[in-house]
Amino acid sequence: MSSTIEGATALLALSHSPVEQALYEALSSAASGKDSSIVEGLSLRRLLELTGLGSYTTLRRARAGLLAKLSIECRRAVGGDGGGSFYLVYEAEEIFERRRRAGIEPYPKELRSQAGGVGFSPALERVANGYGLSRREAQVALCCAEGLTNAEIGRKLYITEQTVKFHMRHLFVKVGVRRRGELISRLLRHEDGAASAGVKTEGLPAGVKV
Repeated sequence: MSSTIEGATALLALSHSPVEQALYEALSSAASGKDSSIVEGLSLRRLLELTGLGSYTTLRRARAGLLAKLSIECRRAVGGDGGGSFYLVYEAEEIFERRRRAGIEPYPKELRSQAGGVGFSPALERVANGYGLSRREAQVALCCAEGLTNAEIGRKLYITEQTVKFHMRHLFVKVGVRRRGELISRLLRHEDGAASAGVKTEGLPAGVKV
């Protein structure tokens, strides 16, 4: 599990699809009142405006995904001004625990090693929030930061080595680097420029190719 709140939040984002994450962020931002996990009074139309998802079908799919992944609950209010529904929005660590109790994986199995690794919080945060990466690109980036070769990444993610290279090229463009070593350094460094504790980044050949 991630050792920081930021890392756990990033890990949660990587467990959601992009549309699910857009809805989760909108609901989290709208949470208010005595219990900051409660969101009420939001119509589907208002949620569509907040998320920018484009269609009610996409919004409903995102909501169904978050419910299935136990990231939120949708309940019917009792009493009050005629009832109505409201959402319970859980935080990352709560969601992981809810998923464990329900017997489902707390996050994608491809992220298991990074989730338990010391010093991976910066990389998790950056791939989740920093560069507009697809889910597969994020997985490849984290495997790369872990020090895996293209062949090892392919075996871990059940994709070909050529597909790994394809994603790596996209990663270089999106992250704004030219070499594998630069990518790893960019992902693992803290804001003050220091490398993440417990993660080895030195010894990478300057001319290493994709």
